[in-house]
Amino acid sequence: MGRVFGFVGTIATMAIAMYIYSLQVKTLTPGAGSGNPEEFATITGVKTDLIGIANAERGYLATQGKYASLDELVSGNYISIKGERPPYIYDVETTSSSFRATATRTTKGAPAQLWITETMQVQASE
Repeated sequence: MGRVFGFVGTIATMAIAMYIYSLQVKTLTPGAGSGNPEEFATITGVKTDLIGIANAERGYLATQGKYASLDELVSGNYISIKGERPPYIYDVETTSSSFRATATRTTKGAPAQLWITETMQVQASE
């Protein structure tokens, strides 16, 4: 009986995780169903870049005791990402206890911004 409840619990947990993942994918899908594969590839690349920047911030914090600007991350060889992935440009804002890496779209389209913080969750604006 205990195994059955363990199995059901595992299935329920997986279902919840897949639901949350599907919501994140919908948020990051450009143009609400535009179906443009090039646009989708760009958004996926931007998301990957932001995660890379966030990981570099974690590494910088571990070695330097503070968060860094994008220029500091690049010059310190913590990351090799350029400052942009057209049509998005990247920026990093820091405080003593947090950071926010933002990708801002320079042309019309959605999402206008994607960002990540020390929570390691990529979020997108409408």
